[in-house]
Amino acid sequence: MPRWIWILLATLLAALLWAANRGPSAAVAQPLPGQAWFTCVLPPPASPIEPLQTGVPEQMQPFMHGEFLISPLAGFSIEARVLGREDYRFDAQASLSPTDLALGWNAMADPAVYRNLDISQSGRWYQYRWGPEGPPLPLDEIIRSSANMHMIPANKDVALALSRVRPDQTLRLRGWLVEARRDSYLWRSSTTREDSGAGACELIYVCAVSSF
Repeated sequence: MPRWIWILLATLLAALLWAANRGPSAAVAQPLPGQAWFTCVLPPPASPIEPLQTGVPEQMQPFMHGEFLISPLAGFSIEARVLGREDYRFDAQASLSPTDLALGWNAMADPAVYRNLDISQSGRWYQYRWGPEGPPLPLDEIIRSSANMHMIPANKDVALALSRVRPDQTLRLRGWLVEARRDSYLWRSSTTREDSGAGACELIYVCAVSSF
C-alpha cells in the first residue's frame, strides 16, 4: 500500500480519537454477559423540568448484578443540575453503588438558587444549609426539586461516564429505580419525589448517562 495512504489513515484515526475525547461524557449500557437483554431497556426521556417515572414492562424480571438481586420498581429518566457528588469505597453498598449524585431540577437547577445553599454529602445523605437570610426557596419546594441519588452503573462504560460527572454540570440519565437484595440485606429506592429523610433517596440502575 502506498505510503501516502498509511499517512492519511493515521491522520483520520487521530482526528476521530480527538473528536471522541472532546465530546460530552456519554454512555449507553449494553447487557453484561449472562444478563437478559431487557436489563437495559431505556425508559422514555425526561423533560428539562421534571423527572419522569414510568411503569415496568411485564417481561422485565429481577436479575443478578454481581452479588445482588436487582428488582426493577419503575422506569426513571431525569435531566438535572449536579449539585454535588460523593464517592464511596468502603461502605457495605460501595460494590453496588460507588457514587452518589445530589441532583436538582426545576428551580433547584438554577445556579442563582442553589448557590445560596451550603450543600454537602456524607454517609449516603445529602444536606443543605442556608444563612441568616433564609432558604432561597420554600423548604417543601427544595425537597420536591432535589434529591440524593445512588448510582448503580450497568457496565464499565456507564461507570466511566459517571466518573466524569462534576458539580454544576447538566446530567441526562435514563435507567430504573430498583430494589437490591443480597442475602438478608435489602436496599430499596424511593419511588416519589415528595419525601425526605431516611429512605428518600433514589437507587438507580443507570443504563444511559451524559453530562455537559
